Amino acid sequence: MIPKMTNTSGKKKPLNNRRKSRELVMKSIYRGIVNQFDINQIKKDIREDPDFLRSDESMYLSIVEGVHKNFETLKEEIKTYLDRNYDELSPIELAILFSSLYELKFSLDVPYRVVINEAIEVAKSFGGVDGFKFINGILNKAAQHNRKDELSRSI
Repeated sequence: MIPKMTNTSGKKKPLNNRRKSRELVMKSIYRGIVNQFDINQIKKDIREDPDFLRSDESMYLSIVEGVHKNFETLKEEIKTYLDRNYDELSPIELAILFSSLYELKFSLDVPYRVVINEAIEVAKSFGGVDGFKFINGILNKAAQHNRKDELSRSI
């Protein structure tokens, strides 16, 4: 069993650790989409991923548990932004959209631009050739809906 690593210094973890967390969330949600979404088994198994020790565990747990809890609501909102059938999306694109939409809705301390940029980077690493462009377009629509106040301040 891999021991838990926690940040006890009180300092924020570097961006690369947060990106690793987002990548692990994407992998976990992907697994939930293509298999049965057994959240406890997914959380147990992800601890064996070599990147888990380099991630922000509390961030990972917050997002993956939040997506699981709000899965149907997030799914319905994603559908409203699509210009194609939901079933045509790849599980990787869906996993990135679920995790990023969750952050846009519930992690208001993370600027929307950071959420979108991180999603684009994860999509470039794991998604199809131009998947990141699709992700960017959908998340911009979601930000306009979920972060109106923040968007109005940045203009």
